[in-house]
Amino acid sequence: MKLGAFSISLSVKDLNASKAFYENLGFTAFAGQLEKNYLIMKNGNALVGLFQGMFQNNILTFNPGWDENAGNVPGFDDVRAIQKQLKSKGLKIEGEADEDSSGPASFMVTDPDGNVILVDQHV
Repeated sequence: MKLGAFSISLSVKDLNASKAFYENLGFTAFAGQLEKNYLIMKNGNALVGLFQGMFQNNILTFNPGWDENAGNVPGFDDVRAIQKQLKSKGLKIEGEADEDSSGPASFMVTDPDGNVILVDQHV
C-alpha cells in the first residue's frame, strides 16, 4: 500500500506565532495562505501543516499521488483502493470516499489511541 507524502497537520491557536516558531526550526512556508488560516511548512522532506480554527486535534496526513514537493508521482495507489483494502481488514472508515468516483477524494481512520489519520488525495 502506497500512502504517498506524509505530513502532520497541527491544530494551532495562533498561526503567526506557530509560523515564527517553525521558521526558527528551519522550516519555510511552502503552501497555504495566512488569510485562509493555514500554512504548509517545509524543511527538507519534512512537512508540517499549521491550521488555525479548522479542526480540534492534530492529524497525521498522507497524500496518495503526491511526493513531498506536491509533485505528482506515477503508479500511486488511489485513495479508493487504499480505503477498500483497509475496510477489508476491518478498519472503520470515516468520511468515506465514493468508490464509484475518480480524482480527488479523502477518508479518515482513527488508530487505537485516538489519533486521526487523513488519507487525502489531490490528483
